[in-house]
Amino acid sequence: MAAKRDYYEVLGVDKSADEEAIKKAYRKLAIKYHPDRNPGDKEAEAKFREATEAYEVLSDEKKRPIYDQYGFAGLDGAGAGGGGGYSHAFHDFSDLFGGAGGGFSDIFDSIFGGGFSGSSSSRRRSGPAAGTSLRYDLHIQFKDAVYGTKANIQFKHNEVCSACNGTGGAAGSSRKTCPTCNGMGQIRQGNGFFSIQQTCPKCGGRGTVIDKPCSSCRGSGLQEKSKTVEITIPAGVDDGKRLVLRGLGDAGENGGPAGDLVVVLHVDSHPLFERDGSDLYCAVPISIAQAALGCEIEITALDGKKLTMRIPDGTSSGKLLRIKGEGVPVQGSTRKGDLYVKIIVRTPTHLSSKQKELLNQYLALENPPKEASLINLSKLD
Repeated sequence: MAAKRDYYEVLGVDKSADEEAIKKAYRKLAIKYHPDRNPGDKEAEAKFREATEAYEVLSDEKKRPIYDQYGFAGLDGAGAGGGGGYSHAFHDFSDLFGGAGGGFSDIFDSIFGGGFSGSSSSRRRSGPAAGTSLRYDLHIQFKDAVYGTKANIQFKHNEVCSACNGTGGAAGSSRKTCPTCNGMGQIRQGNGFFSIQQTCPKCGGRGTVIDKPCSSCRGSGLQEKSKTVEITIPAGVDDGKRLVLRGLGDAGENGGPAGDLVVVLHVDSHPLFERDGSDLYCAVPISIAQAALGCEIEITALDGKKLTMRIPDGTSSGKLLRIKGEGVPVQGSTRKGDLYVKIIVRTPTHLSSKQKELLNQYLALENPPKEASLINLSKLD
């Protein structure tokens, strides 16, 4: 038989852990390894038993001091680690998974598809139910994200069946009480020290079944159909922006409202422009002579407009020049960001003899020192 692990190690807590920390650690392990969540997994079942045994001892004000002082030997005959079933580590199961502990009954609802005995989650789902919201990922061009555009998207969603008008039944059919759950919409399964309620697989939680299901929708009351809609993408949207189209998701059940269609925008990069909030950035190369003497140049903005900008004399490479109001429209405002142009001074690599002659004349006039002096990097422009 394999040696037992220390109970504190099993729960992953320190020996100084208080009652709430021990309870919290056990909750986490019980959810992770519960047999109903891991059917047929012997390893998970063993870990669930191990965690339950550890919790039974460490949560007991009489057994814990004995274990702390004498270890496993001190617990022999004290009723700990009996090995049969999942123990009765607590008298009120709702004390562990409900109440002020943080809504663990809701967590178990999502895991097992039902609720705990006596909880509000055990009510049958026979009334109207909202439809599922859908997600659509749309890739758009950089320019369209800045200035806005319209796009046609095609998607599939569930609509109310036109043959049965959503009833799920063929002409002349009727509903009767579900024989599996006796109209409750849920079935209860017991395992060890607690019972779990799950949605009835026969009626899907409705509590009733149709004697003659609709042949078009097979009794679901819904049909999958393709739909195309035109959407407006506002100017200034950013990557990851979500556009919510109300009521374009799956149709609801039993007269419930339809879900939404959530369009998630993915903005493609641009080969020349970058964006930072409402500002645009680009770069433009100029010659050494243009940088030294200053000049006027014409650039093409993102929207194709021609812009004239003045390069001051003595401009160094890397200098940012701003063109006000030529950036990204600010949503909810008439204001626009700015366009920043980074100046790149190009050093010529292939000079003609005339160019070399002129540069040598300039070099002679400049008369730079033969020994260069170092300067502080922080003082560079």
